[in-house]
Amino acid sequence: MFRLAPSCKDRRLCKLLSLLQAHRPLFSAAANSLQISPDCLENESGEIDFDVLFQSCTKLHHVKRLHALLLVSGKIKTVFSSTKLVNFYANLGDLSFSRHTFDHISYRNVYTWNSMISVYVRSGRLSEAVDCFYQFTLTSGLRPDFYTFPPVLKACRNLVDGKKIHCSVLKLGFEWDVFVAASLLHMYCRFGLANVARKLFDDMPVRDNGSWNAMISGYCQSGNAVEALDILDEMRLEGVSMDPITVASILPVCAQSDNILSGLLIHLYIIKHGLEFNLFVSNNLINMYTKFGMIRHALRVFDQMMERDVVSWNSIIAAYEQSNDPITAHGFFTTMQQAGIQPDLLTLVSLTSIVAKLNDCRNSRAVHGFIMRRGWFMEDVIIGNAVVDMYAKLGVINSARAVFEGLPVKDVISWNTLITGYAQNGLASEAIEVFQMMEECNEINANQGTYVSILPAYSHVGALRQGIKIHARVIKNCLCFDVFVATCLVDMYGKCGRIDDAMSLFYQVPRSSSVPWNAVISCHGIHGHGDKALNLFRQMLDEGVRPDHITFVSLLAACSHSGLVSEGQRYFHMMQEEFGIKPHLKHYGCMVDLFGRAGHLGMAHNFIQNMPVRPDASIWGALLGACRIHGNMELGAVASDRLFEVDSENVGYYVLMSNIYANVGKWEGVDEVRSLARDRGLKKTPGWSSIEVNNKVDIFYTGNRTHPKYEKIYDELRNLTAKMKSLGYVPDKSFVLQDVEEDEKEHILTSHSERLAIAFGIISSPPKSPIQIFKNLRVCGDCHNWTKFISQITEREIIVRDSNRFHHFKDGICSCGDYW
Repeated sequence: MFRLAPSCKDRRLCKLLSLLQAHRPLFSAAANSLQISPDCLENESGEIDFDVLFQSCTKLHHVKRLHALLLVSGKIKTVFSSTKLVNFYANLGDLSFSRHTFDHISYRNVYTWNSMISVYVRSGRLSEAVDCFYQFTLTSGLRPDFYTFPPVLKACRNLVDGKKIHCSVLKLGFEWDVFVAASLLHMYCRFGLANVARKLFDDMPVRDNGSWNAMISGYCQSGNAVEALDILDEMRLEGVSMDPITVASILPVCAQSDNILSGLLIHLYIIKHGLEFNLFVSNNLINMYTKFGMIRHALRVFDQMMERDVVSWNSIIAAYEQSNDPITAHGFFTTMQQAGIQPDLLTLVSLTSIVAKLNDCRNSRAVHGFIMRRGWFMEDVIIGNAVVDMYAKLGVINSARAVFEGLPVKDVISWNTLITGYAQNGLASEAIEVFQMMEECNEINANQGTYVSILPAYSHVGALRQGIKIHARVIKNCLCFDVFVATCLVDMYGKCGRIDDAMSLFYQVPRSSSVPWNAVISCHGIHGHGDKALNLFRQMLDEGVRPDHITFVSLLAACSHSGLVSEGQRYFHMMQEEFGIKPHLKHYGCMVDLFGRAGHLGMAHNFIQNMPVRPDASIWGALLGACRIHGNMELGAVASDRLFEVDSENVGYYVLMSNIYANVGKWEGVDEVRSLARDRGLKKTPGWSSIEVNNKVDIFYTGNRTHPKYEKIYDELRNLTAKMKSLGYVPDKSFVLQDVEEDEKEHILTSHSERLAIAFGIISSPPKSPIQIFKNLRVCGDCHNWTKFISQITEREIIVRDSNRFHHFKDGICSCGDYW
C-alpha cells in the first residue's frame, strides 16, 4: 500500500486508498518508500495518473502494490497497463508473477505476446520463449509482427526450431525487414551455418549497419576470421561507415586471425572518427591488444578511458593475469574495489587464476567463500570449473575434488579440469580413474581438452596400450593435426619408450610453433640422446621457429642427462642474450643438475649462491641428489638444511640425506634423519616397478612375495644371478642402505622391485623379445649393472624408465653410458 501525504484533497483517490486498505490482507506490507507529491497523481481530467506511479516503481513490492491499485480501480483490464506489469515484474526479477499476470489478461494483443516472449529471452529462459512463440501462433489467432521474430530467433537453441521460425518469417513476408534479417543471420551463424547466413545477406535488397555487423559478428563466432575481414572490405567499398558496433565486432576478428596490422589500422580509424571514448569500443581494444600480448597498449587504452565499467576492469585484470603478471593483476583488482565497482562472475574467474599463480592458499578460501555467498556456483558452471582449477594448481587436490563433486552441473571442461589437476599433481592413477568415470557419463563427450588432459597421465604410468587407444579416437575425430593433441601424443610415445613412433608422428604434425619441438626435444633428453636433442634444436631454428622458455628447459635437461656441460652453459647464456628470455627457477634447477651430475658440486653450489632469485626446493633438491650420487656428505648436509627450511614435508629429501649417511656407514646420521621424518609424520614412498604382459599390468614392490608366480620368479632370479657371477658380476652391497649382515644385503638386492619385474617378464614372454618396465624411483647402481648382464645373457633389449630417464639395455651396454 502506498503511504501518501495526509493533505490529499481528492476524494476519489482517498476513497480508492481506503478501498485498498480493505485489501490489506492480500498485500500485507505497508509502504513508506514512494515519495510522490499528491499533485502529481492526477492528470488533467482529475484521474489517477498511473504513468507517474509506474515510473516511481523501483522495487518488487512497489509493483505489487501498484498491481493491487490497478485491480481495485479496474484499470487492470486495459491491455497496456497489464502488459506493462508483465514487463515490470520481469525486470525486477519475478518471472512467475510476470507469467501469472500474463495468463490473467483476458484480451491479449500482439504487443502482449511479444512482451512475454521478450521477458523470457531477457531472463535467459530460452526454451520457454520458443514455447511461448508456438503458443502465440497456434492458439491466439493473431498474426505475429516484425517485433516478434528478433527475440525468438535469439532464443533458438536448436536448428529445427530456427528453421521453423524462418518458415514463419517467409510466410508472413518479413524476410527483408532489416531487424528480422539480421536476427536470422545471427541465428544461422550461431549454428555454424555461415554459408546459409551469407546467402541471406547477399539476397538482402537493403542492408543497414546492423546487417553488416550481424554478418561480421557471425563470421567471428564461426571462427571464419578471413571471411569477416572480407565482409569489412565490402562494407567500405559500398561506402558504409563503421559504427561502434562494427568496430567492436571486427576487433576480435583481428586477434583471432593474428592480424595485428588490421587491428592497428582499425584503431587509427577509431581515433580519427572520435570513437576512442566509446566504452564498448575501448573494452574491445583492451581485449584485442591483450590477445596480441601488447599489454602496454592495452594499459594505455584503459588509462585514457573517460568512463569504465566492470567489463573494463575485468579486461585489464585478465590482460595482466594472462600475461603471467599476477601481482599487477591483483593490484588492479584492489583498485577496482576502491573505485566502488562490484566484481562480477568473470572478475572472480580471473581472480581464481591470480590466487593460484600467487600460490596464495589463504586467499583461495576467501575467494571460494565469496563465490558461495553470491550463489554463483548455481548460475554458471564456468566459475565452478575455475575454483576446481585454482585448488588443483595450489596442490590442494582434495578441495578441488570436493568442489567438483558439489557442482550442480558438470560439463566436459569440469571433467577435463579435474583430470588435469590430478595429472599435474603427480596422481596419474587418480586422473585415469576420473577419466573412466567420465566415460561412463553418457551426456559427456570427450573433446580436444580431454585428450590433452589424459595423455600425460598415461605417459606418467607408461600405459602405452591405453595411449594407443586414445590415438585411435583422435584419428576418428579428425584431431590429428591439432598441435596440442598431436604434441601430447608425441610426448606419450616418447615417454612410453617408443621414440621412433614419437619422431614419425612429430614429422606429420604442424611444426610452426615451439610446442611440438619442445616435446620431442624433451623425449630425446630423457632417453639420453643429448646430441639428437641439440640437433633438433638447431633444426628448429633453421625452420624459423622461435624457442620459448619451455624449449630451454627441455634443452638444458637434455644436456644434463647426457653430461654436455659446456653445451648447457652455452645455451643458458644464449637463452638470455639472443632470445631475451629471463631464466625461471626451472632453468636454474636444470643448471644445478647439469653441474651436479657431472661431479662439479662446487660449481653447482656457487651457481646457487649467485642466483638473482631465492632458490626453492627444486634447486636445493638437485644439489642434494648430486651429493647422493657423488657421496659428498658435507655439502649434502648444507643442501638438506636449506631443503628442510623451504619444504619440510617432502619425504624424498629425508631419504636422500639418509642415503648419503648410509653410503659412508654413518648410521647414527641415518637414524637421526629417519627419526626427524617420523616425528613429522612422513613415510617413505615404497619403491615399485610395473610391467605389461598379455594386456595386463603387474606391479611389484621390493621383497614382494604375494604374486601368484613369485616362486618361479625367485627361481629365475637365482638361475640368472648364478650365470651372471660366472661372467664376473659382483653385487655392490654399498647400495643396501640398511645396517644388516653381508648375506642379508645380497638378498635385499635380489628382491628389488625392478629385478622382480624383469624376471617375471622373462618367464612370461617369448625368448629374445624386448622387455619394458617402469619404476617410480631412481634405479640403484647395482640394479643398473645387474640389468646390463641380464640383457647380455638373455639376448634381449630391456627398457627401464625410472623417475629420471630411460635406460635402454642391450648386449650388456646401457644407452646412458653409465651416466645418470
